[in-house]
Amino acid sequence: MKVELTVPSSLSEITLGQYQQYLKLPLEELTEVELSLKMVEIFCNIKAEYVRYIKASDITDIVNIISIMFEMKPSLVHSFKLNGVEYGFIPDLDEMTFGEYIDLDTNIGDWDNIQKAMGVLYRPIEMRKGNRYHIKEYDAGDVEHLKDMPLDAVLGSVIFFYRLGNDLCQVMMNSLETEEMEDLQNRLNLEENGGGTHQFMHSLNQILEDLKISLN
Repeated sequence: MKVELTVPSSLSEITLGQYQQYLKLPLEELTEVELSLKMVEIFCNIKAEYVRYIKASDITDIVNIISIMFEMKPSLVHSFKLNGVEYGFIPDLDEMTFGEYIDLDTNIGDWDNIQKAMGVLYRPIEMRKGNRYHIKEYDAGDVEHLKDMPLDAVLGSVIFFYRLGNDLCQVMMNSLETEEMEDLQNRLNLEENGGGTHQFMHSLNQILEDLKISLN
């Protein structure tokens, strides 16, 4: 039986929803062969019964291609199109409302609900002039359609915030005297299980650990 399938060539061709499916696999219970079959089924969008008709060598090649893509460190994606609508990354983080920050902070470390965080960061572009654009006002309503957004935009935004947070912390540390730095470190230690920026950075760190992404 001849089987035709489309193999993704970049993270932009893999959706957030597909990756969420992959993360829910009981990896510790699957053999290497079973995991390979599942990866092809999910990321090539093909029914399981048809995967068995694909040559074993082709399955190996496809899994290798996908695995290599997951080792990449995508840059921030400023815009993408989804179902004919162009979405843009929030152009001014300083203008983020407290409600938007709460929804972002609450969900960016939760892979089951990370589409809610993406709903804060990426919204339909209402007006564009060159590289400048205006996005739709934030609506915390239905964001399930964002499960179809490209994975490179998701990972790129996570890595962006991780680096931004590290840069801000470094600038702040460099501007403090030794005594102030010690006081700040003590405060951070006391607030280790708290919320706010520390918890936000912890969430980003956890995502990067799950993805086995190293920024060094």
